[in-house]
Amino acid sequence: MRAGPSNLGRAAPATEREHVEIKIGVQSATRELVLEVTKSADEIFEEVQKAVVDDGGVLDLVDDRGRRVLVPGDKIAFVEIGEPEVRRVGFGAI
Repeated sequence: MRAGPSNLGRAAPATEREHVEIKIGVQSATRELVLEVTKSADEIFEEVQKAVVDDGGVLDLVDDRGRRVLVPGDKIAFVEIGEPEVRRVGFGAI
């Protein structure tokens, strides 16, 4: 039985993913929601704006761990959108 080529000693290609931290204040809640998503700040802004402007709108976000968060637009007190942060994924050479 012959083994295939070894990947030992080789660096796997690194990929970059942009993460944005979002803080959402909800009316009548003592704590804010904090999420990290892989969307751009502009995409998040558009989704928040739609949820707040539409009567009965819902802010629907999925964080980078796959958790889905739904917030009624009329219950949003504030939204803080952080600066994009690029994280390297993989074992690339430094």
